Amino acid sequence: MVVTGLGAVTPLGRDIDTTWRRLLDGEGACGPITAFDTGDQPVRIACEVPDFDAGEWADRRSTRRMDRFAQFALAAARMAERDAGIDVLAERDRIGASIGTAQGGVASLATCCEEVKSDRVHPSNVTAFMPNMAAAWVSIELGMRGPLGAPCAACAASAMAIGEGYDAIRIGRADVMFCGGTEAGITPVAVAGFAAMRALSRRNDDPARASRPFDADRDGFVMAEGAAVLVLEEREHALARGATVHAELVGFGVSSDGFHITEPNPTGAGQARAVRAALADGGLEAADVDYVNAHASSTGIGDVVETAAIKLALGEEAARSVAVSSIKGATGHCLGAAGAVEAAVTVLAVRDDVVPPTINYATTDPVCDLDYVPNHARQMPVRVAVSNSFGFGGHNAVLVFAKAQAA
Repeated sequence: MVVTGLGAVTPLGRDIDTTWRRLLDGEGACGPITAFDTGDQPVRIACEVPDFDAGEWADRRSTRRMDRFAQFALAAARMAERDAGIDVLAERDRIGASIGTAQGGVASLATCCEEVKSDRVHPSNVTAFMPNMAAAWVSIELGMRGPLGAPCAACAASAMAIGEGYDAIRIGRADVMFCGGTEAGITPVAVAGFAAMRALSRRNDDPARASRPFDADRDGFVMAEGAAVLVLEEREHALARGATVHAELVGFGVSSDGFHITEPNPTGAGQARAVRAALADGGLEAADVDYVNAHASSTGIGDVVETAAIKLALGEEAARSVAVSSIKGATGHCLGAAGAVEAAVTVLAVRDDVVPPTINYATTDPVCDLDYVPNHARQMPVRVAVSNSFGFGGHNAVLVFAKAQAA
């Protein structure tokens, strides 16, 4: 299975190339929230997508019926379609989409709740907040008629979506799948809710350094928004149409912690099972891994558990020889879109033989003791890379990408 198209809308840029360049330059995207008046809320920072215009990707009549999360997905899918150079309409019955999300159209839901008070509910708001509508709009606007999925698995949702697309092609349900995730949850209710859980960083006066994965002084994640879509197809199909191959998707693994609604199993065993399953799916060993794109979101327990999981999955010795980095110091945590954004970045790391840095890493945490590629990108051979995604409720999804074979 190969990746032939990439598209993204992130806080670092409204396309994948800008996002990738700024990641490698060590830039970050966190700043004061502009989407709403934060007043005296305890958290007033986030990573927002700047100057996004949905009208670039669909007509105004359609975009007015979409929540922002669906607009992001459509933009990313259009960019992926263009990057892949594929004529969707020519093969529409064999091309599908799988777009995950954690919250769906939470802004439209909030609007609908307010409208209920005045008995003036707009009919478009109901379909706007449904979590499957990002996938639906991608399918409708691009003209697909193949499989259509919309996994909702917290912060593992879009990695699940990519895995489901991978499986759909493997078992013959489709020839091409547009897979990824989207999120636009920077809203009063979502920010207040995560703040009440003490999950968010409160560095309101120093937003640039608020998200600091694996750093001893981390104090929570920074909410972010965005989307990413990957075009997957069988290698023979891609070569037959002369497509450029960015990398191969060689493994997908899933597991559940079965432990707690928000906290991961402290041993890391559940996450490690997903990593091992993904490597086994690709016929790979721990020694084959060069890079791990970590889920690490800058939470106290999450980064510790993932460190333990990487050691369990790869073995202590192998884990210490692998480069591990988290891009959430730069992008913030895109929740349901995080897995897709990070999968796209992992594909580029494999393609370009460069590992993006973990920015804002300043103070070593004794229990987070792997090579986290601190603050500066690293040029190095990246033949096999693992992308981790873990979500509330114990959802674990892992993807493995490898260097594309010669034609």
